[in-house]
Amino acid sequence: MKQKYSTYRHILLLLVSVIIVQSCTKKSDDDNDFSKEHILWYKQPAQNWEEALPLGNGRLGVMVFGNTSNEHIQLNDDSMWPSDNDAWVEPEGNKEDLNHIRELLFKDKNKIADSLFVDKFSRKTVVRSHQTMGDLHIDFDHKNITDYRRELNINNATSSVSYKSDGNLITEKIFVSHPHDAIIIEFESQSASGLNGKIRLTRPEDNGFPTAKTKTTNDNLLVMQGEVTQRDGKFNSEPYPILNGVKFETCLKINNDSGEVLKGTDYLELKNVKKATFYLVSNSSYYHENYAKQNIIDLTNVIASDVETIKEKHIEDYQNLYSKISLNLNNTHLDSIPTDKRIKRIKEGSVDVALEALLFQYGRYLLISSSRKNTNPANLQGLWNKHIKAPWNADYHLNINLQMNYWLANSTNLDELNMPLFDYIDKLIENGKVTANKNFGCRGSFLPHATDLWAPTWLRAPTAYWGCSIGAGGWMMQHYWQHYEFTRDITFLKERAYPAIKEVATFYSDWLIEDPRDGMLISAPSTSPENRFFNDKGEKVASCLGSAMDQQVIAEVFRNYVEACRILEIENNQLTKIKEQQKQLRPGFVISDEGRILEWDRPYTETEPGHRHMSHLYGFHPGVSVTEKGSPKIFEAVRSTLDYRLKNGGAGTGWSRAWLINCSARLLDGDMAHEHIQLLFKKSMLNNLFDAHPPFQIDGNFGYTAGIAEMLLQSHEDSTIRVLPALPKAWENGSIKGLKARGGLTVNIYWKNNKLTKAELSSKFDHEFNIKYKNNTIPVKLSKGETYTYSPTKS
Repeated sequence: MKQKYSTYRHILLLLVSVIIVQSCTKKSDDDNDFSKEHILWYKQPAQNWEEALPLGNGRLGVMVFGNTSNEHIQLNDDSMWPSDNDAWVEPEGNKEDLNHIRELLFKDKNKIADSLFVDKFSRKTVVRSHQTMGDLHIDFDHKNITDYRRELNINNATSSVSYKSDGNLITEKIFVSHPHDAIIIEFESQSASGLNGKIRLTRPEDNGFPTAKTKTTNDNLLVMQGEVTQRDGKFNSEPYPILNGVKFETCLKINNDSGEVLKGTDYLELKNVKKATFYLVSNSSYYHENYAKQNIIDLTNVIASDVETIKEKHIEDYQNLYSKISLNLNNTHLDSIPTDKRIKRIKEGSVDVALEALLFQYGRYLLISSSRKNTNPANLQGLWNKHIKAPWNADYHLNINLQMNYWLANSTNLDELNMPLFDYIDKLIENGKVTANKNFGCRGSFLPHATDLWAPTWLRAPTAYWGCSIGAGGWMMQHYWQHYEFTRDITFLKERAYPAIKEVATFYSDWLIEDPRDGMLISAPSTSPENRFFNDKGEKVASCLGSAMDQQVIAEVFRNYVEACRILEIENNQLTKIKEQQKQLRPGFVISDEGRILEWDRPYTETEPGHRHMSHLYGFHPGVSVTEKGSPKIFEAVRSTLDYRLKNGGAGTGWSRAWLINCSARLLDGDMAHEHIQLLFKKSMLNNLFDAHPPFQIDGNFGYTAGIAEMLLQSHEDSTIRVLPALPKAWENGSIKGLKARGGLTVNIYWKNNKLTKAELSSKFDHEFNIKYKNNTIPVKLSKGETYTYSPTKS
């Protein structure tokens, strides 16, 4: 009897345990992806910088290699730039030169116009580059390594390394705190001899010249002091032209548990230390006149708190942004496979939708880590840069790259991260007033296609086809207007957006001229960024009379300026003039006989039919003037244009592929978008999930994340909210919470078997709009604070 009772009891406990396991593992529509850690992980150290893992607090950043014998942590500061000094010579061009160039274009002398545009309006100096802050090296002597694991947890913005050396566990944990403005590293060893090794701070040389000095102090600080210089190696004479710049100091303090921290002349050394906590702070003259004093303040502040408290505040601060959105694509997760192996599987033909979801969140992680309040905006590499002279100078390119960096901010619920961008563009607006007046004889403000930390606004180009673009200012104004549309922040519109848009709109108003061929208003000289065409003489040229992109950009700026004036109840002579100019402005979308969008003012033959830029589609995306219903012929011509680009080898670079994902979403073609997602992974994805231009360029990461949001929700068509407008077959089941739509809406979406099950929409404002899912359109009137749930099966 006792044995029978025991058997029944065993069966009952087994059944209960099964029920508990099932209830714990069963997924519902309301589950989000925070039940899983968002982790990149690897079974080996980084073999190069492109495999290291990034962390950052907006201003300071690190790349963690996870080496077992010589740990390498590359250091970054977003203000590491040569200075803005008298070595820079402004262009000499003026309104007479501009008129001469226009006359040349009227006579079809494009090649001469190109040369004169560069000669008169581009500066004749070397170009500055963002630079690395340096490197932290910890020279351990760990051998016989087993059980290695290196990871980056983007749920909490921490990285860790663990392995066994001679059977003893070694751990490394690192994060970059925004609240404490410091880099924290914890090392721990279970070996009887503890941790032993030298700690060094170094910085690469600049054309053979040292760029920093390292020393130790009496209170066991390791200090690196330097000044950002740039010696242009192209000059053969001595001494090199030196561009002095931002001065900085980096300080490292170590707290140890047992053992000793010894001091050398330019290094610290661990002896038999069981646990060591590194506190690293760094400041520059760009942010603080007395940057050394600021280091003392920061170091005192961070050491006063225990590490767990610092970490808790760091995670809380980070999660306040990151956790606003959760994305779950299907239930198939391959977290047990290292990230580099998962990428390899995709390149061999597999589909990994969970990694696609991780890459979406990774883009948000990178923006949080490289663009915070009172920092500089994310540059071409975010803020992670190992070079003294970086590829493309890791500066600010305004003919798509800087813009793409911020495409994701509003739609993925990171409105706050736009502020560094607006702070920087406001500086450009002020400087651009001088350039507009001096060089072009125009009122308002001119923004160039490329600039740097100091916000110079003259052109910097040895050639017209990639450097002489005038559309940058208008493109940047789109971000001000979009931020207002998403937030409905009337104070922002009045105090930040309107003043900027007014200056750029005024410049374009003065810049436009009448085309002698038809009397319509055009931008001249005008180019299509980084592309050229064959003129009637067979010459490769760039300048024309009203490129598609310029006409589309100007039309958008005028439209947004007029609307801002209406909302703010502004009436003035400039508004009257622009309204008249709108009627005379040549359309930016002209369809060729082949059914494609003309890129220039005439049906010229492109020198590169598969060019990476798709600037002549600006008004379609990232602009909002072309929709399936509102302009069906142009909508189809856009598709034909993209097909032609791709047929001829287009989207060869990572950021260009990301643009194609966004364009595919706007075409309401989810499978096309997913095809480009696969190609992005196959052709442009580094093992640490950085986008390879190649080399690394961060806009592809940001553009990808924006594209995923665009596939799941669109709000650019008047007052229509499209739900799941471009859902691919590969995303059979899923959910997303926290997406933003224009009008201050927050949207949660759930789907099964590729069909919407429900959408929840809440608003910060009283709002009337239409929900559109496939062919169904439902009018909704929503009061502030309310949530409306739409279910197509119940409607």
